Amino acid sequence: MNKTDNAKLASEIFYASLKAVDPYDSVKHYADKIHSAYVNGVFNRLLVAGFGKAACPMARALEDTLADLITTGIVITKYGHRGGQGSGGKGQGKKINILEAGHPVPDENGVKGTNEIIKLLRSADETTLVVCLISGGGSALLVSPYEVITLNEKQEITQLLLKAGANISELNTVRKHISKVKGGRLAEIAYPAKIISLILSDVIGDRLDVIASGPTSPDSATYDDALHVLKKHGIIDKLPQSISDVLNNGSDGLIPDTPKEGNVIFRRVENIIIGSNKIALDEAKQKAEELGFHTEIISAELTGEARDVGKWLAEKAIERRGERPFAPTCLISGGETTVTVKGNGIGGRNTEFTLAFAMEIEGKEGVTLLSAGTDGTDGPTDAAGAIVDGETIQKGKAAGLDPLEYLANNDSYNFFRKIDGLFITGPTGTNVMDIQIVVIE
Repeated sequence: MNKTDNAKLASEIFYASLKAVDPYDSVKHYADKIHSAYVNGVFNRLLVAGFGKAACPMARALEDTLADLITTGIVITKYGHRGGQGSGGKGQGKKINILEAGHPVPDENGVKGTNEIIKLLRSADETTLVVCLISGGGSALLVSPYEVITLNEKQEITQLLLKAGANISELNTVRKHISKVKGGRLAEIAYPAKIISLILSDVIGDRLDVIASGPTSPDSATYDDALHVLKKHGIIDKLPQSISDVLNNGSDGLIPDTPKEGNVIFRRVENIIIGSNKIALDEAKQKAEELGFHTEIISAELTGEARDVGKWLAEKAIERRGERPFAPTCLISGGETTVTVKGNGIGGRNTEFTLAFAMEIEGKEGVTLLSAGTDGTDGPTDAAGAIVDGETIQKGKAAGLDPLEYLANNDSYNFFRKIDGLFITGPTGTNVMDIQIVVIE
């Protein structure tokens, strides 16, 4: 194999993993279950509410299989994700209205779309079956700030948490406690309707209360937990006054907390994980083995600073390279790292991860890494991630680039853009966190 072959093989393995978590096929698999629930429950309406980066292919799957049962529906997805690359083609739904809004920072279109979903679900009663289509990105797209909080203030706290390097669980703990729809409150709005939520997981451990901030699941977090997150990341004193008041009033018991386990509103709610990072990794492993690699999934729960985890994975790759000099090896991992932003460059966790990895393997032959977001986007960029090998840093230096400088400035995207190292897929239509494919000759 040469480095071009390695990059091609890594890409082939990555795309195989995406097929295993295709949201269209995953939802279609549950069409019979929904049909049976509707008929056996003697319902007279079927409403659809969806939000997330995979909302469109999920909605198309329902329309293609259950069009005769669907009364109406609304889904909200990220700008540019109306079509995606999932099965089922493109286009506006016939019964399900498709809206686009901002991600990862919420915007006014998200508020408008969420108000439409709230209005729709408030019309539900015990004779209504509600199908919720939930996928990663839902926390930003399903946005309805608590009454005294403005959208600008919600945007401000989201940006503060993202730049501070808060992980998705921490971010959503805060989001849930300044929202009218997160942390089980969407189920509260739809009560007493029957709810079936089909969920594409984008969080470590597939925690229902964290995925899209758990709009239809009991919330285990409290106002005190939200305050702890803000203190931990040193932004408690930077909060807008309205958000500070809500969180402190909630902590003092002056505002009811999010619905917890055992609440009556969850008696008719069924939350089902239909796709996850683990499923994608298992498919990647199978594909790599078909291609002749000795393959190992070394972690399905990567977390922490992207640059630190990238260095750790590089050390693992170098170690395996020494152990198996004559056998082609593939190391697979997945999860979701974070980036604490200190510079003013452009990048995401995958490009920062790969830049740190590339610096560790500089000059070492036979090691290639692809790290990419399964949704096709890495931070505020048009890339899914990047592909690197032992010559990447040398190539950058030959072009006059200082990798340490780019890493310090959180400008990994521009480093790879200048040496043609970006991995660009466009929106994939799915979202189950990130995947790393390491190919070792």
